[in-house]
Amino acid sequence: MSGPQSAGDLPSLEADLAAHVQEAVETIASLHRDHHEASSRLQRATDWVTARLGRPAVMGTILIGMATWIGAALVLTGGQIERPPFVWLELAATLSALVIAMLILVTQARQEQLVERRDQLTLELAILNDRKLAKIIALIEELRRDAPDVADRHDKESEEMATPADPNAVMAAIDQRTPDRAKS
Repeated sequence: MSGPQSAGDLPSLEADLAAHVQEAVETIASLHRDHHEASSRLQRATDWVTARLGRPAVMGTILIGMATWIGAALVLTGGQIERPPFVWLELAATLSALVIAMLILVTQARQEQLVERRDQLTLELAILNDRKLAKIIALIEELRRDAPDVADRHDKESEEMATPADPNAVMAAIDQRTPDRAKS
């Protein structure tokens, strides 16, 4: 099995996808591109280092290195673990853990920006779709009332569905019914 394919190796998907799907794919790619382009060189370098440190081979290398260090230190010090090679290993492990923790926090903070943008986009699209669906329902109801061969009847549910939901009222109702959310 070969490794991941680069964009140049992938077959053109444009022929297999409908135009509206291609447009959606390009919009998502643009969102990611904009996020990447808005980052500084330092942020991109931090992301690169974090991605490399997160590989299983790095963990194996670190464990082998520590085992080698401990073995060599035991031989050189005659088993006295309070001697410098062990203290240096502890210092190196502590500093490495601190640097890795900071790298992870910086990377997560930057990734959270992209997640927040996606969440905002999803929310805006959901609100827009609710309004569009309400309009479609209203138009269908109007068509039903205007069509001479369709019996005219009152449909309370359709009338309610023809009105878009008020996002603020929905959030207030959710907060009222879930006390934990209202406090946060």
